[in-house]
Amino acid sequence: MIEVTLGKRFSQGDEPELVEVIDAFSEKLLRYATSILCNHHDAEDVVQRVFLQAYQNRKKFDGENISAWLYKITYNHCMNQLKKRRIFFFSDIRDVVEAVSAPHEEADSNASVLEMLCLLRAEDRALVYGRVINEQSYDELALIFGKSPAALRKQYERAKKKLAEYLVAEGKHSGRRHEHEHGFEHI
Repeated sequence: MIEVTLGKRFSQGDEPELVEVIDAFSEKLLRYATSILCNHHDAEDVVQRVFLQAYQNRKKFDGENISAWLYKITYNHCMNQLKKRRIFFFSDIRDVVEAVSAPHEEADSNASVLEMLCLLRAEDRALVYGRVINEQSYDELALIFGKSPAALRKQYERAKKKLAEYLVAEGKHSGRRHEHEHGFEHI
């Protein structure tokens, strides 16, 4: 309910409401963008562009689900950034771990999760991040990705299978216990 209230005020408001939206979402969107781009500096640029675009288009926003709207804008900017760079897979994510890890989280566990995520296609990274880290429903993800919840469920299952294959290939997979250790109990 708070999000709907914030969304409605933002869609009709001005700079004070923008500041409130930035305060509420900047950290989350930065982590999301960093997980997709695997580059903290590019993610910072994307998030700035997201808030600029959101502010410029606030009158067109219906005010209903500001979170999904901002994540969709972020996702689209990230995909455009990757297209410009022509990069969709990553193998070195040391810079990403620092950017995405919150101070209260364990960096080693996050490093392992992010390392695996960066081996996925960008769209799959965004989906897994949304499902596991942000705990978003398939309905909310459908708003972000512009796909049906059923299609996203299937895509998520394929991404989950790829992650399991990476674990096996690296000799790290020892059943469900390993998945739980790395935060993939939702997968």
